[in-house]
Amino acid sequence: MKMKKIFKWLLGLVVLAGLGLLSVLYYVGFFSSSAYFSTDEGAIRGYDTVAYFEQGKPAKGKPEFTTQWQGADWYFSNANNLALFKQSPEKYAPQYGGYCSYAVAHYHVAKTQPDAWQIVDGKLYLNYDKGVREKWRKDIPLFIEKANDYWPKSKPAQNLK
Repeated sequence: MKMKKIFKWLLGLVVLAGLGLLSVLYYVGFFSSSAYFSTDEGAIRGYDTVAYFEQGKPAKGKPEFTTQWQGADWYFSNANNLALFKQSPEKYAPQYGGYCSYAVAHYHVAKTQPDAWQIVDGKLYLNYDKGVREKWRKDIPLFIEKANDYWPKSKPAQNLK
């Protein structure tokens, strides 16, 4: 009788742990059908990825300037930025699926904030927040090297649909 109670307790613990893991994976976008970090607002929270390059700052996209690419809705602040993206989406899309560059360098994924960004060698990198961006800036070349090594092997958000 005591073994049955222990088994039920362990089974309950396993179920709770599994639910917790699923919640974490959902939170970071692991089950997204998109290859890019996407919310209900669109890829990279509905921000205009071209604006980082052309205007030098994040800009919220507008519904009238939108396109679908890599399974996500991409929003732009104006028609010119939309046209530039359509011509060369790989040029403007953020690295590592728009997930936090610092997190990817540490072998996991995390969501990002539009105001925590940097362009390095013509590529857009996003971070979890400005505090994490400051950590990332301490050794950008090393973190990019580590993230580049990890990302092609895993692409976690792309493996699960």
